[in-house]
Amino acid sequence: MFGMGITEIFLIAIVAILFLGPDKLPSTMVEIAKFFRSVKGTINSAKATIEDEIKLSGIKDSVLDYQKELTNASMELTNMTDFSKIGADVTEIGKDLTLELPASAPAAPKEPEVVTFAPKNKEEA
Repeated sequence: MFGMGITEIFLIAIVAILFLGPDKLPSTMVEIAKFFRSVKGTINSAKATIEDEIKLSGIKDSVLDYQKELTNASMELTNMTDFSKIGADVTEIGKDLTLELPASAPAAPKEPEVVTFAPKNKEEA
């Protein structure tokens, strides 16, 4: 315990009995135990606070990453819905595409063809 051996603990106990006496020794031991218990509680509280801060730091980093992603998505959406840019793009595409009509349209047949299902020759019948 705290780097002390059994002999050091016995030596401290003997010195405490000599200086405090058998009447005050039990109450002093209770006070020392309360002190160590409060120190341990304070250390555990500080440890829990530090762990919470580390967790909050990690959460904060992830929130900042999500914020960056949302900002980028918002900028992309704004660019995609910019009507002046869309109009310019459509105009440029219209300039690139030229609708070429054929020089002369094919002439329509003069007489419509008549389709019959009757055999043309008598031999076929």
